[in-house]
Amino acid sequence: VMRAVCLLLLLVGLAHGFVVKPSRTSVDVSCNAFSTSGMWTGGFGFGKGDFRFYEGFDKWMKPFPAEDREAYPEVFNLPKGVYEIALTKPLGIVFEEIEVGKGVYVLDLVEGGAAEKTGLIQKGDVLVGITAVKIIGAKWERRMIPARKFNFDIVVGAIGSNDMKWGCEDVLLMFERPGEADPAKTDAFLDFFEPPLDSPWRQQQ
Repeated sequence: VMRAVCLLLLLVGLAHGFVVKPSRTSVDVSCNAFSTSGMWTGGFGFGKGDFRFYEGFDKWMKPFPAEDREAYPEVFNLPKGVYEIALTKPLGIVFEEIEVGKGVYVLDLVEGGAAEKTGLIQKGDVLVGITAVKIIGAKWERRMIPARKFNFDIVVGAIGSNDMKWGCEDVLLMFERPGEADPAKTDAFLDFFEPPLDSPWRQQQ
């Protein structure tokens, strides 16, 4: 049975156990050529550097040099029909799975809730990215993670991991608007945010 639960009531945190599994098998050539080696760190480097805490797409991209912006403009701009928004909890969104165990979309908005007040989020918008916190020992990171294939429980865990005790005053979400966006281009863009296979983000702690 498909579940639709008002996130107004859900404040569950699963930060320690948050693990990103590979979500795609194909990679867009342009995004694959763009180097993100400095964006992901492990070992003693985890939780350090310019990319340890995601606060929005534009700010995230600032450390990259001008030559990268000129060579890979598609990486530095959200695809058509995709938007990012920061919301405080409770979000005021009713999510439902697109398929059983795969993907969620906006079924409804809570009247007077944070999402409705933005005037941007619409019913039917598909969640394709979400910030989540990963904790290892005394260090942590917050990243934007591709979410197209996340099930309902993983989405709830990601939302809950954005906790004030980790410096998170909001949750950042990327949505795709059906009819305006090209899903293939969206997925190629989101490859940029995929953790490498040896990243701590892919390891159960």
